[in-house]
Amino acid sequence: MKVHLVNPSHVSFGTAVITPRWLYVLAGATPRFYGDPLIVDETIGQVAPESIGPGDIVGIGIHTGNALRGYEIGKMARERGAWVVFGGIHATLYSEEAQELGGAHAVVKGDGDHVWAAALADCARGTPQPIYFGGRVEASDFASARWDLVPRSRYMWASVQTVRGCPKHCSFCSVWRTDGQKPRQRASDAVIEEIVALRRLGFRYIALADDNFYPVTLTDLELARRQNNVPRIEELSAIRAERLNLMSRLAQLPSDTIFFTQITMEAAEDPTFLDAMRKANIKGALVGVESVTPEGLKDVYKDFNLAGDNLVERLQTFRRHGVHVLGSFIFGLPSDRPETFDATVAVAQRAGVTFAQFVMLTPFPGTVDFAKWEKTMGIAPQRIGGIPLTRHWLIPQALRPKLYCPHPVMSADEIRQRTQRVWDRFYSLPHIWKRSDFIRSACGRLAFLLVSKLYRQMYANTGIATDSARVARSARWARWLAKPCHYLFSARPMPDLQLPDPLTPAQLGIPAPSAEAAP
Repeated sequence: MKVHLVNPSHVSFGTAVITPRWLYVLAGATPRFYGDPLIVDETIGQVAPESIGPGDIVGIGIHTGNALRGYEIGKMARERGAWVVFGGIHATLYSEEAQELGGAHAVVKGDGDHVWAAALADCARGTPQPIYFGGRVEASDFASARWDLVPRSRYMWASVQTVRGCPKHCSFCSVWRTDGQKPRQRASDAVIEEIVALRRLGFRYIALADDNFYPVTLTDLELARRQNNVPRIEELSAIRAERLNLMSRLAQLPSDTIFFTQITMEAAEDPTFLDAMRKANIKGALVGVESVTPEGLKDVYKDFNLAGDNLVERLQTFRRHGVHVLGSFIFGLPSDRPETFDATVAVAQRAGVTFAQFVMLTPFPGTVDFAKWEKTMGIAPQRIGGIPLTRHWLIPQALRPKLYCPHPVMSADEIRQRTQRVWDRFYSLPHIWKRSDFIRSACGRLAFLLVSKLYRQMYANTGIATDSARVARSARWARWLAKPCHYLFSARPMPDLQLPDPLTPAQLGIPAPSAEAAP
């Protein structure tokens, strides 16, 4: 009996940018007497059916975008006599679907850190339960990843999680519903141990793969103080102190170790936090800008962001503190107009955004947007290939629309074409070269150009193109570009790297007890 862990994808690039962390966490949660799990990340290469045999156990993690491919793998594995277990956000939301369409013997709902072992044991006995409830595991109980199993030559970046959950409630995001709004924050010791393990392997670029690396804002603290809510003040202060503690320890690692994370724009109001990020070598952050207009921000329940000139200034604040921004923008919001596209590019360029992604509004299950959209579609929604549009992830890839929500003034094809032109403009050679002016060496600037082009191929053409031929062509280009890019991100292994010493209370800024308080 073998244990397989599969990350489905309908497009394979040969090399991946960031390790899919869940694969290696579940590998770490797999009891050693089952042997080392066989890990397949289909963004690198597709699963080989002949590797799966009768009595094997196949774990498949799915989100909405790769659910259909996951179901194909599940049915194949079941036909070959294997036990099939699904997990992930989409399986948590649609467990019956995984059983009916994906051949699942069992579905893990919620975190799999601990319940995965129970599912394995039941499958080994031939008595899997239909549903396993993993719930929301406390941060102290998060499983550590088995990074010793990672194929180092296939990934540019590694990934480590420091916190699950997000206190926001953006309409397009399901994280705050599936992972909760209460941040579950790991202690710095566990995080540092994983990072050191990765650095020993030769990873020096590491993504802090968090839902929101800035879980406590200055506004949150000020509101608690105004309410004189002492327990809340203490809770928020403890979360913030642990964040600062973690960054202080990251700063002790080899100076060429580079981090990237995901954060809300409110962090720009917090110079202490941004300075700590800079000292910790957190060089970049994905910032959800979403829209450059006040109306657009209201559309997505994100009016805590700024718009216009204030937005430009806010984004420039990150850069002044040494944190480069990957700005994320959404097109197709009800308030968008044809001029919104040019205005978005102009803001991104004025703000000095280093990278950007431009996505079209998609109603994902578990979100406020999806609930509204599904309701408007009624009891007899449009069907494509026999599949209701409200189950768009089940529509074959070649037939799947690129936009689902009807727009008051623009057609779906117009939004798609304008979005593609924004990608083309932002990632044109002249604009990339201009954005690279913060790099001193010509070689470094050429590397930045190469990485920018790779990012565009992986995340623009394969996601926006309407025909399979263009998707395939973009995937080929991405494979070609990925090889030299991987070399740029490589570093020599540091097998003898030691864990940095824990910080003393004085180093953390905690005052020593007074003489009168001594026993």
